[in-house]
Amino acid sequence: MESGMPLSGGQRALIRESWQRVSGSPVQHGLVLFTRLFDLDPDLLPLFQYNCKQFASPQECLSAPEFLDHIRKVMLVIDAAVSHLENLSCLEEYLCNLGKKHQAVGVKVESFSTVGESLLYMLEKCLGTAFSPEVQEAWSKLYSAVVKAMRRGWETLPEGD
Repeated sequence: MESGMPLSGGQRALIRESWQRVSGSPVQHGLVLFTRLFDLDPDLLPLFQYNCKQFASPQECLSAPEFLDHIRKVMLVIDAAVSHLENLSCLEEYLCNLGKKHQAVGVKVESFSTVGESLLYMLEKCLGTAFSPEVQEAWSKLYSAVVKAMRRGWETLPEGD
């Protein structure tokens, strides 16, 4: 990620402040994010399988211990991005590899826009009136930078793989 990332000091402060209010309950807030994701795109549900078990419903998936671990990992990635706002480039290789892993399990790049929508929804629900247009814009920029790095995981794989 370029060092000239378009986040101002004020935007970084808004992200940190809002994340501090959310990060104390990562699973609870992650459940809001993924519930919204499955509402927006139920076709993503089959991507989540553990021990070859297909979930019959989003509710079944959302209550599975393995999926709750996935939620914790997603929230840790967001936490890492927030912790490295001044130097997101140090996460570049990690995020690129994360992109490769998501591609390998069948996630389409297009799904990341739905995830972004779900992230903003979760922030809005959890922050209430503190979710201002400025907070939304700051998070949108951060999420775009993270997705840009993850997309490189798709681009580095040879054709036909």
